[in-house]
Amino acid sequence: MSVKTILTEPNKLLRQISKPVENVGDEERRIMDDMLDTMYAAPGIGLAAIQIGVPKRIIVMDISRDEDKKEPRYFVNPVIKNKNNKTSKYEEGCLSVPDQFAEIERPNECEVEYLDYNGKKQLLKADGLLATCIQHEMDHLEGVLFIDYLSKLKKSMIIKKLSKIKSNRIIV
Repeated sequence: MSVKTILTEPNKLLRQISKPVENVGDEERRIMDDMLDTMYAAPGIGLAAIQIGVPKRIIVMDISRDEDKKEPRYFVNPVIKNKNNKTSKYEEGCLSVPDQFAEIERPNECEVEYLDYNGKKQLLKADGLLATCIQHEMDHLEGVLFIDYLSKLKKSMIIKKLSKIKSNRIIV
């Protein structure tokens, strides 16, 4: 298990649609383990495989927020089966859009079908923060970032700010 580099906006890979996983094997479990290590090190509560440059439909998350009691979740080929009409707003951030946050409105409940860490089919009814996190990470699988929900002006300001930060970096 190792910590990988997280791609940041603007990066063409982040806008790519991820491909389905044919079966969950050792390679996919290694990717999920690396993703979890990377997410915890960042620190974050969710990560999609594309964010580390792997265009597969895999996401991991842990919304427990308790250092001593981690509760990792693994989702392979997740599909949202149902979304509630009621919505809620959370201030979202993203490891691929560093230091930027915005209030995003999403359905407050969803049902997601997926394969777990061992390739077993699961169905989860999620609400609150878990539902928001699932939807946020699943957007990554479609090449969508949370900033895409913002007005063109707000989005362009964030991208401009990120571009300036990148251009001033010196990597040795």
